[in-house]
Amino acid sequence: MPKPYDDEMTGVKDRLLTIVAGQLGNPHGPLGKVVALLLNRGNKRAIAGAVDGAAPAAGADVADIGFGGGAGLAMLLERVGPDGVVHGIEPSPDMLARARGTYAMEVAEDRLVLAEGTLAALPLPDASLDAAITVNTIYFLDDLPAACAELDRVLRSGGTAVIGIGDPDGMARMPFTPYGFTLRPVAEVTGALTGAGFTVEQRTLPGPPFPFHLLVARKE
Repeated sequence: MPKPYDDEMTGVKDRLLTIVAGQLGNPHGPLGKVVALLLNRGNKRAIAGAVDGAAPAAGADVADIGFGGGAGLAMLLERVGPDGVVHGIEPSPDMLARARGTYAMEVAEDRLVLAEGTLAALPLPDASLDAAITVNTIYFLDDLPAACAELDRVLRSGGTAVIGIGDPDGMARMPFTPYGFTLRPVAEVTGALTGAGFTVEQRTLPGPPFPFHLLVARKE
């Protein structure tokens, strides 16, 4: 094939994969609605594992940070019950609007509090949470230690944070990860949590398509 055609096709591929990666990091627009459904379906098992790892009690104050399609919000609302409060923190205004519609009753009852923010800058007071989960979000962080320090700041003594990530070697084989993802070794994430003062337990969910790691970080 002529080289100009090859270059053109490579450019098209790069643009498409950049769009996919951007949507995974910040779902928005009409395509974001489809991405939200895919995130809920694809991440359901990992989110359930993160909720189990966080093990919030009835009546607890908890957060799902970077909740995307919102599957984790439903799981946490069920776990903490009518006397608990779930904070949904999300950088995408479109996903926040979607959650406000889906969980309008829970928002009206003050059982669900939604706010724009990221793991690096949480719109929460110090020592306000009993537990927090964040699944498939740290790929989009520039400063992981600072984000772990934020988790430490917002958790109460005895609280638990769970960071969920796909196996880095497996993620590296996905076609979209070179386009804006930062894939960190599990040991690096564990080290950042330990450096923030957490005691960390690693749990691994087997694939397919590859293992998923849950880092259960407990604050003394």
